[in-house]
Amino acid sequence: MNSWRISGFDGLEMIFETNVGIGRFTDQGIQDLLRALTARGALTNDEIIRSFARRGTKIANDRLAVRKNLDSSTFTCSSNPFFTASIVDENGSVVKHRPIDE
Repeated sequence: MNSWRISGFDGLEMIFETNVGIGRFTDQGIQDLLRALTARGALTNDEIIRSFARRGTKIANDRLAVRKNLDSSTFTCSSNPFFTASIVDENGSVVKHRPIDE
C-alpha cells in the first residue's frame, strides 16, 4: 500500500523521516504540513512573518512556498534546510504519479 514519506534535510544530511498512510492527508494538507515543519525547523520568527506578507511587497519572501515535482508525486518546501513529501510504494520507491483510487 502506498504512503507519504515525509523527510527533512539539512544539505545532504537527512534530519527527519516518517511514513504516514496516504489517506491521512489531502495534497493541500501535505503542503500545509511541509510549511509547518519548515517554519518550525528552519525559519526565524521574522522569516515566518515575511513568508506570509503580501507578494511583491518589500518584506515578502518565498521561504514557505511549496513546489510540486512534475515528474513524480513529490512536494518540496524551502531550500536549506528543506522538507519533502513523496508518495512511495510498499518498497519505498517514489510513485511517478498519484494513483486515482487512493
